[in-house]
This record gives sequence, structure tokens and C-alpha cells, in this order.
Amino acid sequence: MLYHIAKRKPGFLRNIFGRVLLFGVLIIIVRFAYVVTVTGESCDIGDFCFFSFSDNLNLVIPGSGGSGTSAVTANNVVRSTPSEVHSRRDPYTTKEWISAVRFYSSVFQDLISEGYLSPHAKSLCVETPNGQDVFALKEIGVDDAIGISKKQSKPLVIKGEGHMMPFGDNTFDFVFVGGGALDRSLKPADFASEIIRTLKPEGFAVVHAKAKDTYSFNSFLDLFDSCKLVKFHDIDGFNSSMPHIREYVLKKEVETILGRGLDEPDGIFDKKCTVPGHKHELVRDAEPLIPEEPLKPWITLKRNIANIKYMTSLADISFKRRYVYVDVGARSYGSSIGSWFRKQYPKQNKTFEVYAIEADRAFHEEYKRKKGIKLLPYAAWVRNETLSFEINHDPHKEPGDKSGGRGMGRIQPANSLTGGEVNRIQGFDFAEWLKNTVTQKDFVVMKMDVEGTEFDLIPRLFETGAICLIDEIFLECHYNRWQRCCPGQRSSKYDKTYRQCLDLFNSLRESGVLVHQWW
Repeated sequence: MLYHIAKRKPGFLRNIFGRVLLFGVLIIIVRFAYVVTVTGESCDIGDFCFFSFSDNLNLVIPGSGGSGTSAVTANNVVRSTPSEVHSRRDPYTTKEWISAVRFYSSVFQDLISEGYLSPHAKSLCVETPNGQDVFALKEIGVDDAIGISKKQSKPLVIKGEGHMMPFGDNTFDFVFVGGGALDRSLKPADFASEIIRTLKPEGFAVVHAKAKDTYSFNSFLDLFDSCKLVKFHDIDGFNSSMPHIREYVLKKEVETILGRGLDEPDGIFDKKCTVPGHKHELVRDAEPLIPEEPLKPWITLKRNIANIKYMTSLADISFKRRYVYVDVGARSYGSSIGSWFRKQYPKQNKTFEVYAIEADRAFHEEYKRKKGIKLLPYAAWVRNETLSFEINHDPHKEPGDKSGGRGMGRIQPANSLTGGEVNRIQGFDFAEWLKNTVTQKDFVVMKMDVEGTEFDLIPRLFETGAICLIDEIFLECHYNRWQRCCPGQRSSKYDKTYRQCLDLFNSLRESGVLVHQWW
């Protein structure tokens, strides 16, 4: 009997060992299934797997419209170390992550109920570093969704940027831009253009931006000129970085961009233009004009600079394509570009292109040494023609004057001036140049100090419609003002009166142009 027991013992042990082994294999299989199907990650040593995927992986997500596979392929998956896997998983359990997912889930569910998003929509989330919005889409049943960000976070987010998306034309049914990504973009026009390009005709784009002013609202719509604004409303955010959000729902109406391309100058200014209403609102908030002629204009007008309400303090300019400053009658670099615009004008952290228009040859050499400034060594005028340029040396110029004692120049048709230092120079049609240089999608600031020629140039800007391209003007109006040197005497250099200057300022403001009295 003992012999039979001893003979059965090895078989009994083998049976027990086999069951334990099978149980262990089952645990590994379950773990592997969890890693791949739940977390979406490829297998790593940190997940105690015995094999991993190849370095070239296609993420095939079933359930997308019609084809049975995702339209988005993520190639060149980089194998992660255990520490990288751990650090990548940590956000999934934080309060911030959960709060963001819940917020986006609510947003997307509302969009589904309103018919702007379908569970079968091929969807893209743009500039999403952590992919909470992508996760939320998948959680509510929109399986064919992917995100892009400068730094990838696979499998939810692959590498890509808003202004240069790694997808073909007409790829997505739904594009989402959350977290104010478009507000922060350094290239908002390119960003918007890429959204339009990758979105299918009749597809929907939803953009979350900060709730702002009317000016920025209209600038935003200008970026999406081939889309129809279906809806916009303000909602509460989910964290302190963006407590108030404006949600825009846009529909791409046609396959290609309608009208002018982003790099083409506006072609609507063959007639007089109408300044839009939102610019009139800004004029109403501007500082008041000085109604009575100042007895000491060199003091009063200079002090008035402190009262100026800059446009950038009244409105957000984030959604403009370019930022341009045009100094008409720039004189030396230190006269206004270096001493005022670059140091004092509030630019909202935007980089401006600077154009200096100066006819006086005495200042041209200095600009050759200045980076980032485009010099136009001509006279701004109402047509292209040769002009006389006269330098009047002011005998009452005080020592230490910023102009270095050199008198101000003024222009007239050739051979019409006889006094002072007279040169022949080339004049150009400033209004036509402006129309060929900037568009309504650009933010344009202009300073004009042209020794009386403003009474020719401003009407020309209205006549051609180019006035609508300028967002803000700093204008020095020249009239027969009281002289500093000689109490009770007026300057004979100009024949206009202060009342005529005031009428010029009022006509600009009544037309919706934000103009400031300049010194």
C-alpha cells in the first residue's frame, strides 16, 4: 500500500504544479489585455509583459464611420522606459485630469445633442498636451479621435502643431481647439487656415477662447472667412487659468477658401469703405479731444499724451494675422520709433513690423544700421510724382532739440518752393501702397507727422478706402499756432487754423477711426 501511495505522489504534485502554472499564465494574459485595451499603451517591462509591439504601430480603432478602421495612423511609436510609463500615467488619476475630462465630456455631450458632433465623426483635438479632451471624446463613444501637440503623449496625442498639422486636406468631420490655444498662438491666421484645410466640407470646428471684447470677436471671425458662425456662447471654465470661456461653433461651408487668400491684399477698396461698428465703439471710449486752442501748444499737446487711451488698452488684438507700425514722417530713429513706439506703446507681447517713411536724406543712413525696420526713403503723397522737398531751418530751435537742430521738411509739387534748402525727391501714392501692403486681417498702427500734408493724405485715404485698413492713428496736425519764441505771434509757416485741425480729428472719429492728437 505504501508503494502505491509513493507511486501516486509525483503525479499528484505534477497536477498541482500544472494548475498553478496555468493560473499564473492566466494572470499574465489578463494583465496584458488590461495594458493594451484599457490604458492603450504598448507592453513594457514595467507591465511585466514578455513581448512588445514593433516600433511601427498602427492604432486601429474600430467603430469609425463606414471603413471599420480609424482615419488616423500613428507611426513610429517610441518604446517607453518603466519610469516614463509611470510618469505618463500619473496625470490620469489627478483631480485636474478628472475635472478636465468631466468638463470636456459635458461639452461634447451638449454638442452631440445639438447635432454638431456625431459618435462616428473622425475627430481631432488641437494643441492638447495631455489629451483630456481626446480621452473625453472616447469616453462618450467618439472612438475615432486623436490629438496633436508639440510634445506627443501617445496613444492619445501625437506630434503636431496648430499652425502646421500633419494631416491631409478634408480629413476630419470635427475639429476641437480647447484651452485658449488659438489665443496663445503666435500664428493665429496659419492656425485657423490649418483648421479649415483639414476640416471636411460641412464639418464643424469648435473653438474655446477667452471671453473678450467686440473687436476681438470680429477679428476672430475674420480668421475663419470660409466658415459660417453657427453659434457662440459663454460658459464657465474648469480651472483658474481660464475661468470664462467663449465657445464658437463654426461650419465649413465649401471645400476651398472663399474670396481672398490670406496673403493677398484686400481688393474691396476700389470705393469708399465703411468702418465697422465695433471700431465705432472703441472711438466712444477714447480720450476727449482738446476743444479749445491751447495758448501753449508745445506744453498742452505734449502733456495730452499721458491721457491717451491706446487701442490695445481697450481691446484684445490676439486674433490678427500681422502687427504693423507705419511711421509717416519718421525723421530720426529716436524721434518716435525708438523713443516712443518701441519703449512705450502697449503691444500685448506682439512683435510688430516697422515701416519708416522719411523723405529727408539726412536720416537715411541711420536706418541702415537699425534691425527690424523697413525704410521707405520717399515722400508720402497722393500720387507718384517728383516733388520739391524744402528744409526750413528754425532760427528759434532750442539747444538739445531731439532733431539735432535740423528743421522740419515739407513737400510740394516740383518747383513750387523757393526758400530754404530745396531738394528734388520722389513722392509715392501712400494710400495705394498701404492697400498693397496690409489687409483688414492685420493690426495697423500709424503715426503721421508730415508738416501740413495731412490735409492732403487723410482725404486720399478716405477716397481710396484705405482708411479702413488703419486701426489707430497718432496724428500731429499743423496749424498757425502760437509761437514759443514770440508771445502774441502765430507761425506763418502753415495756413490752417486750430479749428480746421479739430474738424479733421472729428471727421476721423465720426467715421469710426481711433485717432489721437499727437505732438
